[in-house]
Amino acid sequence: MSDDTIRLVTMGRIIRRRRRLLTLLVVVGALVGYGTSLLFPPQYTTSASVLLPGAWQERELLTQAEIATSSVVLDRAAATLGWTEVSGSELRDRVSATTADGNIITISGTSDTPERAQRLSDEVARQFVTFAARIAGAGADPEAAARPEALRQMVMQTSRRITELADAADPGKSVESVQTRTELAKLRTALQEAVKKLEQADPAADKATMVVMGPSARPTGEAPPTRVQLVGGGALLFFLLAVIGHLATARMSRRLRTEAEIAAALGSTLLGTVDVPGDRLVHRSEGRGPRAVIRRLLGLDVRWDVPAPRASGDEAGRRVRYRRVCARLRERLPLPRPLLVIVPEGDETALGAAGQLVVSAEGEPPLRVVEVSVSRPLVPERDDESGAVVVLSAGHWTAAELADIAGACADARQEVVGVVLAGMVRARPEKSAGDPAQDTTPAFAVGVDASGGSA
Repeated sequence: MSDDTIRLVTMGRIIRRRRRLLTLLVVVGALVGYGTSLLFPPQYTTSASVLLPGAWQERELLTQAEIATSSVVLDRAAATLGWTEVSGSELRDRVSATTADGNIITISGTSDTPERAQRLSDEVARQFVTFAARIAGAGADPEAAARPEALRQMVMQTSRRITELADAADPGKSVESVQTRTELAKLRTALQEAVKKLEQADPAADKATMVVMGPSARPTGEAPPTRVQLVGGGALLFFLLAVIGHLATARMSRRLRTEAEIAAALGSTLLGTVDVPGDRLVHRSEGRGPRAVIRRLLGLDVRWDVPAPRASGDEAGRRVRYRRVCARLRERLPLPRPLLVIVPEGDETALGAAGQLVVSAEGEPPLRVVEVSVSRPLVPERDDESGAVVVLSAGHWTAAELADIAGACADARQEVVGVVLAGMVRARPEKSAGDPAQDTTPAFAVGVDASGGSA
């Protein structure tokens, strides 16, 4: 199985087993987003387009966009609008200019109402065109500006002189006079075309004629982030934080999961692994009081980081596992004396396995099940027992908790002769006809009082 598949399975397990908590956090996130939307008034944005005729390079268009949002243009727009609560420097956060294909500069304005947003965009575009035209007029050379007009006057005079020469030529219809008048007419036409081409090639005349392409459209909807977006964003943010928190907690968890780690923490050897059929997918913690009630309501009493039980084999295979564990116990005991079966308190899977282990042993050796508190473990004093065997499920207990149980056994002079791991499996709904009635024997539990005796 790939890492991606494992992550998807883990995510699905979190959502399935923490759905109540995640639903509550999503609602809380949506309320936080709604409260945030109340703190910030709705904003509306619209745009006005300015056309720059002629040939413009990309860097020149970017320069014009910077001019459109300059302090000079925005100060003039603020003065014309007459909004006392908004200054030119504050308009910088509400106005933006971008370049588009076709030598177009788009000026966008944002305000608290659609009408003000429309007025802001139109006024900034108007002030930009005015300021750009003033810059183009102020930066032009007077002599250079006068040269085309002088040339035009010269061409007009030359054209009139050519006309006079054509009229003064021999009015006859000789070949020489016709050729003279034709050459003079060609010369006049060439001069006029040269002046037209000169005017068309003048870039300063083209670039100075910026045009506002109509008024901006009045916005019909709020600019992002809208209230709906804030509510949805808050819900999504809280959901993601909850999932990430679960994943980080699982990664930092110190609960032991492997057989070698559990056996090393108890200072003993693994005798085997047994299966406990059942329909409960996860471990549920027991408890009373307000905190326990809240945990049950939110589903926090359900372990989410425990994998779903695998499919169970047949009953005969499960009984073989128990008989093999009992055989290893007999091999490790010098005498057939009673043996304590220690189960951590609250480990229901291990408790069921211990009960089945008692049945499978058939009194050889005699087994007595004892539940021990993990927070303050207390094991009965050694009487005639040969030691103790610890039955527990993987992934529920830390090394420190198991070390405390081993220490409690040592204080009670009970040697830990072995460790048995119990795993939950899904029971098959149907039973074969040859299954004996003792297959579903209940577990036996013996409590421990404060003095160390059994209850």
